[in-house]
Amino acid sequence: MTQHMVQSSKPSGDQISSQVRRDLRASIGDAVGYSFTVGLGEAYIAAFALAVGMGEVVTGLVATLPMLLGSVLQLMAPGMARALGSLRRWVLICAVVQSLSLVPLGYAAWHGRISAPVLLLIVTLYWAANLSTGPAWNTWIGTLVPKPIRANYFALRSRFAQVAVLIGLAVAGLSLHYGKQQDRTLTVFCFLFLAAAMCRLISAWFLSRHSEPQPIPKNYRMVPFKELLGRVRSAADGRLLGYMITVQVCVQVSGPFFTPYMLGRLQFSYMEYLMLIAGAFVSKIIAFPLLGRFADRYGASALLWFSGVGIVPLSAFWIVSDQLVYLLVLQVFAGAIWAGYELATFLLLFDHIAEHERTSILTVFNFANALAMVGGSLLGGTVLGVMGEVIGSYHVVFVMSGVARLGTLFFLRGLVSPASRPKMIRFDAFFPRILAVRPSLGSLDRPLLPEVDQADEDGESLTGDEPERQDKPAALRT
Repeated sequence: MTQHMVQSSKPSGDQISSQVRRDLRASIGDAVGYSFTVGLGEAYIAAFALAVGMGEVVTGLVATLPMLLGSVLQLMAPGMARALGSLRRWVLICAVVQSLSLVPLGYAAWHGRISAPVLLLIVTLYWAANLSTGPAWNTWIGTLVPKPIRANYFALRSRFAQVAVLIGLAVAGLSLHYGKQQDRTLTVFCFLFLAAAMCRLISAWFLSRHSEPQPIPKNYRMVPFKELLGRVRSAADGRLLGYMITVQVCVQVSGPFFTPYMLGRLQFSYMEYLMLIAGAFVSKIIAFPLLGRFADRYGASALLWFSGVGIVPLSAFWIVSDQLVYLLVLQVFAGAIWAGYELATFLLLFDHIAEHERTSILTVFNFANALAMVGGSLLGGTVLGVMGEVIGSYHVVFVMSGVARLGTLFFLRGLVSPASRPKMIRFDAFFPRILAVRPSLGSLDRPLLPEVDQADEDGESLTGDEPERQDKPAALRT
């Protein structure tokens, strides 16, 4: 299939070498292995925390706090990649570490006990390796995939990854459902985490099969923090980043606590839990191309308005009913809304990021994003801790999150106009890399940034706005 895709792309005059074909096939193998790790393991870490006897507030924080600590550690990633003299070597080390971090979870599940600090430490290691891999991998893969075939190739690669995550989710959810009926839930968790670790090792093996034509790309550099702050303070960039961080804080007031709410308070089965998280995930997959056509016609700014307003009431809708059918419909709707938000913000934010600055820009973005996630989750966790882990307390947190999201419209109003003139954009340049599965979001994604280059060369703006002056800083032009 990969070979057919490459041939159908018809790169102008250039013969795709056998090494490039091997790289393309190996990258799809990496995507499938990594995605099985997400579906089999990462997606059920919070559920494991509940099963092993953790409190519901701690379970919620397991989804966010390790990401912040991991993002602090991954701030060293660009410097470490340069010190090693190879992006490939750094990515391989991180992939293996990420795989090994899941083994202690399997051990803990087998023995049926683990303390909260140890669990947080293990998951922090997992996220440090995961986040440290992403920015370097983005830069590396950009040197391997020829630009004329990138759009078709990454579309194919993303579909493989999405299917693998969905299969992993289903296998894990059905296994846990059966395991609970047999009173062997923790045994099933043990095998799931070990299987997820093995899948990441397989992914690492495929990564080792990649070539590395440029160990450190030409003009690769770290963006000094002071310079980055200067860029963020520029008018359009600063407003967009401020809006995104504000949204993240408001969403995470409730986001991490949907899993303990469903499994702890509502006593949903693992089958019902699987249906709800899969509903949002599948909806997101289906919505991306449809919303891309919307963006193609009306522009990314209009799509951001549509989705920015849409995310406001999502958490508050959870207090209307606890019936499965209602919540499933709500999850499908939420998946589509979050697809629009991610597509619009990624197109607006990452337009014209210089290739040689990508690793450091993404590293700092990961840190800021994780900081916002933890800030919101600590607020929600504090409310639950004070009021008690009862259904009424969860409803207060869900409404708080909705009210807070309403305030983000003030920042959105100053950012874009819903009446913007329709303009063409390259929405097909966005293919997400799935980092995690979350009940409230469908999935936690990052864009595959090499696709931005092709859109730039075609002379089109990803944002649907007028072309900007080239003397503006390249890393965060919008």
